[in-house]
Amino acid sequence: MTAHQLNPDKWVDLYADYLFNYAIGRVSDAEIAKDLVQETFFAGLNSAKNYKGDAAERTWLIAILKRKVIDHYRKINSNKGKAEVRINYNSNSDSEGDWLEEQVADPYSKMENNALENEELGLAIQQCISKLPKKQSLVFTMKTVQGISTEDICNELGINPSNLWVMIHRARTALMGCLNQNWY
Repeated sequence: MTAHQLNPDKWVDLYADYLFNYAIGRVSDAEIAKDLVQETFFAGLNSAKNYKGDAAERTWLIAILKRKVIDHYRKINSNKGKAEVRINYNSNSDSEGDWLEEQVADPYSKMENNALENEELGLAIQQCISKLPKKQSLVFTMKTVQGISTEDICNELGINPSNLWVMIHRARTALMGCLNQNWY
C-alpha cells in the first residue's frame, strides 16, 4: 500500500473500535455512535478519490467522523429555542373559560438565527473564558473550540488525560455559572 492509497477492506478491523470510542466520548449514546462510525466509513468510501495521503488513514477517518459528530449536533439542535404558545381549554377547572398555555416547537421562529443575539452571546462566552484560570482557559479553548485531540493537548501541555478532563469539567461549570450570571 503506497502513501496515497486507502485500504477500505480493512477499515472495520483496524479502525472501528477506535472510531467508536471517539464517537461515544462525544455523543454518549452507543447506537448514535455506531451510526456515526458507519456514516464515516460510507463518507470515506465516497470521498476516497480526494485522499491525498497527507495524513494517516486513521487520522483522515477521524477528521471525517469529527464532521459527522458536528453535523449530528447541528441536526438535533436545529429545533431548540423555537417555541410558540398553544392555548388549550382546561375542562377540569371550576372556573369558566380557564385556558392553559403550553410551549411547543415553532417551525417559523427566527430567534436562533438572530445575528445580534448570537454576537452578544459570543462576546459573553469570550468574557467568561477570559475569567477562567489561565491553564483552564487554554485547555478548554484547545479542546472545545479548536477541537484538538486529547492526546495532542496532553503532550503539548505535559498533563495526563484525567487532569485534562477535570480542567474541562471545571471550566464548563465556571462558564455556565458566568453565563447564567452575565447573559441569561
